[in-house]
Amino acid sequence: MYNGVMNMLISVCKSKIHRATITEADLDYEGSITIDADLMEAAGLLENEKVQVANVSNGERLETYVIRGEPGSGIICLNGAAARKGNRGDIIIIIAYGLIEQNEAVSFKPKIVKVDSRNKAV
Repeated sequence: MYNGVMNMLISVCKSKIHRATITEADLDYEGSITIDADLMEAAGLLENEKVQVANVSNGERLETYVIRGEPGSGIICLNGAAARKGNRGDIIIIIAYGLIEQNEAVSFKPKIVKVDSRNKAV
């Protein structure tokens, strides 16, 4: 028990790529978001992992999965239907969530990766 409550799994922010810039939007793709492999590694994201994308520029939100992009390329590409949710140059936040026991969540710290205008970690 934790604080008089049974310990349960809760969903928390596991990692985040903060204020990345969309470099491409490819409507003619099956779907997903392509992310520079270096950013994926820095944020602890895995290929095919589910993420939420929040578009700061237009207020859109979507859920999709990650595709590994070329390391060092700075690519952030919305693919398929997701391409309708953002345009090149839009600023987005990419968030991955994980399940963790409530008592462990108190001290858990997510990986937060801030990027510059070229999607390089700063």
